[in-house]
Order: sequence, then C-alpha cells, then structure tokens
Amino acid sequence: MHHDLILHFLTLISQNQDIYPLLMEHREKLDHNFASELRKFARLKFANQPGRAVSIARVIVRFSNLIEKFEQGNSASNLEIAIAGYESALTAITWETFPQGWASIQQALVSVYQQRQNILSAKVEKLEDNTVQHQNQINYLTEQFQQEKQQNSNLKAQLLEVIQSQEDSGTEIDVQAIVSAIQEIKSPSPSFNTVILYDIENLTLGGRNPQFNFSLQDIIEKIKRYNLVNKIAGQYAYADWSNTKLRKIRQDIQQFGIEPMQIFGFNGQTNAADIQLVIDAMELVHSKPSLEVFAIVSGDGGFSCLAKKLHEYGKVVIGCGYENQTNKVLAAVCDYFVRLPDPVQQNRSLANNSTATVEPPQLRNDRYR
Repeated sequence: MHHDLILHFLTLISQNQDIYPLLMEHREKLDHNFASELRKFARLKFANQPGRAVSIARVIVRFSNLIEKFEQGNSASNLEIAIAGYESALTAITWETFPQGWASIQQALVSVYQQRQNILSAKVEKLEDNTVQHQNQINYLTEQFQQEKQQNSNLKAQLLEVIQSQEDSGTEIDVQAIVSAIQEIKSPSPSFNTVILYDIENLTLGGRNPQFNFSLQDIIEKIKRYNLVNKIAGQYAYADWSNTKLRKIRQDIQQFGIEPMQIFGFNGQTNAADIQLVIDAMELVHSKPSLEVFAIVSGDGGFSCLAKKLHEYGKVVIGCGYENQTNKVLAAVCDYFVRLPDPVQQNRSLANNSTATVEPPQLRNDRYR
C-alpha cells in the first residue's frame, strides 16, 4: 500500500505537479513505517533500474524537501521520512560522481537532523518537568501519609490506654464507645466501598409464613460498625415482592434506600432469588471495582461458594444470619459474621411468657430497633 502511494508522490513530482493536496489526504499514513518503505522502494528501484537511479534519486530528494517543510501531520514522522529520502538518495548521488549534489543533500540532512534534535530535546524537557511534578506530588502524598499514620497510631494508643485503665479498675468496657473511636481512625474522605445483598426469603424464614422478628436498621448499623466499611454504595433485596405478605417490610425497604429486586419463582423452584443474587454480585465485582466489601444477609450455606469466589477477587465478605440457623460453612468462610438473635427461640420465649403485656408471636418490625 505504501509502495503505490510513494510511486504516486514521485510521479506527480516528476511531472512538476503540486503534491500538497495528496499529502493532506494521506497525512495519517505518513509515519515511521512509511519512512522504512521509502528506503525499501529506493533500494529496489536503484537495483532494478541502475541507468535511471540518479534521476529517481533526484526526485526522491525533491520529495524529501517537500515533506520536510510539510507542517501538517506528525512533525517527527515527517522529518523521519525526509531523512529516509535524503539518505537513500546518497546511495545513488555520490561524492565521486556528483560532488555538488552530494554536498547539497548532506547540508539538507544536517538541517533535518537539527530539527529532529530540537523536537527530541523538547520532549525530554517536558518529560523532565512532568517527572519533577510527579516527584513533588509523591513527596507531598508521602508526607501526608506519614502524618495520618502517626495520627492513627496516637489514636490507637489512646484507645489502648482507655481499655487498660478500665480493665485495671474493674469497670465494664463501653464497647460502643470504642467502636465509635475506631471509626474515627478511618480516612477523612471515606469512599462508597460497600454493597449489602439481602436474601429476604432466608431472612423471613420462608415465603409461605414469613417472620419479621428482625430490624433492617439494626442489621445495617451492625454491618457499618466494622472499620473496613466506609460508605454503603448500594443495597439490594431479593424476593418475590408481589407476595402481599411482604408488605410489612416494604416501608423499611424504602426508608433505608434498599432497592427491591423482583424475583419470580420458576416452576416452583425457590432458589431463583439466590441465583440472581450471585449473578448480580459477580457483575458488581467487574462493573464497580471500587467495591471492596460485600455483605451477604443470609444464613444459606449455598452462598459459601460466592464468598470464596469474592475472596479470589480480593473482596472482603461480611455474612449476616440468625444464631443457630446459619450454615457453619458460610460463617467460617466469611471474613466477619453478624449473628442475629434466633427468632425461633424468641417466639418460644414469648409463648412461655403468660403476662398480659406480652406481644403476640408475630412481632412488628420495629420491635427490635
């Protein structure tokens, strides 16, 4: 392709025609590959037509003069093509046969080399400036990191002193105060790094007779207590929301910004929501790499495979399920696990309590807030 274009250029020049429109049309092709092809073209023509080698070389010199002055396209590539043309012409126009022509080409080469040197010098200077700027930025960030690291160390030391003093005095340690203090050690600009995925069927202990002995607010707060959780980027609750029995938690779903994910059972199967939850989790891994923490609100052992796969992608997994009703494998593979009060035991305790003020077994969702 370059061979035909080179021949077209040289033909127009030999006919004293203007090649500027053709240069403009093909300026994207004027690159280092074009320069290499020009050298090959010249060697081939000089070898096959030795009697016309000098005349062809002179046309190539004129082409080099034009491309040297061509201001469009890539300047460095244009100069590289001009150098290729001048140096190729010198193999046919020698000092012994045409000393004046040879000297003129040498002067042209010196000029082109100087122009290319100026371009390279400007690039080097720009790179040096960028390097200095980057180094200054690195120094600033390093200094800031050291300051924050020292501040974190001081805060942790203060926490240890508080804990030690309370243990020595025999007083009860205020865990919530310590948790709040640890949260202050986080980055001053926390990122949205956490997503919470709710298996509603597991949380309500089945779809036929759902139980609501839980507080979504309590679950969210317990997950947010972990120091590695910054801000919650999204919450998704998987269920067949056309089930009228789930109306009791729809208001809470909206209040806490949880997005209800509508799942219909297929052919009586009950794991459609679990499958969709797993698919969405893996899609989030690839579409939102800023997510670092995946909280799975379910005690279903099937999610242990999801937790292991999330670990392969470097994600932290927080599990959340009922005490005595959570699969042991799931609890073991999660990095952290939030255990909720066992609703079965709670219902039994309520059934055994005969006082008139006791609430019925079907507790309201805000009972445990």
